[in-house]
Amino acid sequence: MAQLNQPTGPAFTRLLSVGAARGELNVPNEDIIGPIDSSDEWIRQRTGIIQRRRAGADVEAVDLAVAAGEEAIERSGLNREDIDGVIISTISNVAVTPSMAALAAYRLGLTPAAAFDISAACAGYVYGVAQADSLVRSGTCKNVLVIGAEKLSEIIDPTDRSISFLLADGAGAVVVGPSDHTGIGPTVWGSDGEKWDAISVTSKFQEYRHGNGEIPWPTLRQDGQTVFRWAVWEMAKAARRTLEESGVEASDLAAFIPHQANMRIVDEFAKQLKLPESVVVARDIEMQGNTSAASIPLAMHALLEEHPELSGGLALTIGFGAGLVYGAQIVELP
Repeated sequence: MAQLNQPTGPAFTRLLSVGAARGELNVPNEDIIGPIDSSDEWIRQRTGIIQRRRAGADVEAVDLAVAAGEEAIERSGLNREDIDGVIISTISNVAVTPSMAALAAYRLGLTPAAAFDISAACAGYVYGVAQADSLVRSGTCKNVLVIGAEKLSEIIDPTDRSISFLLADGAGAVVVGPSDHTGIGPTVWGSDGEKWDAISVTSKFQEYRHGNGEIPWPTLRQDGQTVFRWAVWEMAKAARRTLEESGVEASDLAAFIPHQANMRIVDEFAKQLKLPESVVVARDIEMQGNTSAASIPLAMHALLEEHPELSGGLALTIGFGAGLVYGAQIVELP
């Protein structure tokens, strides 16, 4: 019997670069408090958000993905033919199929790169990096572009007090490629489907198929208390596991870049992990809002723009959201 060839790749990978694209509209709290019968003070106290960035009506999530991907490619120093994989994490594609990644790869001049989407909500970026790391180390791909891209303003009910005031639009991208040392640590990930509907859309496909009359446009809702408790307690455990499995201490970190879900959650994380003052904590949510799969790379991009000295340092990243799903890694900052 013939023996199949088995590809092999480099022993290690790292993030070569990061790119970002943010919605062009600044939407302050004052612009959205009327329909939810709230106040700027209430939103700031509960979430830490001062404004959120949203895209105009003629901008789709794939447009943001292409812009962020373009910057990441340019900063990587690679030729486009050397990028042979594209992974996009999103819940904002305009169709169930075809994938956003295939269109973005074409528009970025990366054809015939392998391209596919991930549906893992706010953990999707971490899932994408985990897969890119494995694809490069296995020899299946040479370099992989990973993008988190969302236009969440498309699925907002302006009168909803559970999540609508959090949500924003943007995309963040990284290129994952070979390294001579470990630049991406082990991934700690998982799910808790018992809480599957703690964050979900209001209308499902079955309702369109079997419903009578007009079905409302699907919008996001969340059970805020369930999500907050799960995120604070269970994700702190996942973060500690990530430190242990990576073989580092909190004091070894240069930065902590969690999913930008809520400033209270970010602050509670930092407290529970007992992060020393030397660790810079990403708080991009204050001026950007919650961009689901895009939030970690967007926050990383902003952190490195403000603190370029962090480049080459270690950062703990953790994403968590609808599903409920989560993923965490320690990475060397590009």
